[in-house]
Amino acid sequence: MMAGVLGITDFWTYVLGTVAIVLLPGPNSLFVLSTAAQRGVAAGYRAAGGVFVGDGVLMFLSAAGVASLVQAYPPFFLVIKYAGAAYLGYVGLTMLRGAWRRWRTRNDPAAPRLIDAAEPAAMRSPFRKALVISLLNPKAILFFVSFFIQFVDPGYAWPALSFLLLGLIAQVTSVLYLTALIFTGTFLAAQFRRRHRLAAGATTGVAALFLGFSLKLATATA
Repeated sequence: MMAGVLGITDFWTYVLGTVAIVLLPGPNSLFVLSTAAQRGVAAGYRAAGGVFVGDGVLMFLSAAGVASLVQAYPPFFLVIKYAGAAYLGYVGLTMLRGAWRRWRTRNDPAAPRLIDAAEPAAMRSPFRKALVISLLNPKAILFFVSFFIQFVDPGYAWPALSFLLLGLIAQVTSVLYLTALIFTGTFLAAQFRRRHRLAAGATTGVAALFLGFSLKLATATA
């Protein structure tokens, strides 16, 4: 059996657990969905690319033993947690400001139609923004610290192959899920183009969710 050969224990438990965790709403998936709704498929995939790279970095660090460092030094995790919470709060406040400006121009037929029309140019880098969100997301860090590494047989001679297969499964699952979100986002964009109030309301709702993620992460325990 391939899973046994590559040193993976409880292969199907890992697959099912990964699917369940990926499907849970989080800042990464929400950001990809909102980016696709705001700017289209290409921008949505740029945001997804940031998520993939960020998750890949976390997988590598987990395989390299950084997970043990996080477990051994709780203050290290706290720094990451509060930095992630602060960044999510910043994203939420920026989107909220854009929603307010969008609402103010709701009756202006010449106003841009996208729901992030008022978003500052400095925030219009979906790849970089998604990458930072991914790297500072304690939920993702805890996934790789407490879930990812436990399926590798410590007695296996080539653990790098085990980590590679586990990472590939996680990334493929993420690709499929984020692709579905991207095309859902483009459908939503079509609904927002001529509905200014709906667009402003949707942006406000997404901003509120990011602020909620920020508060939840800041008050959560490891």
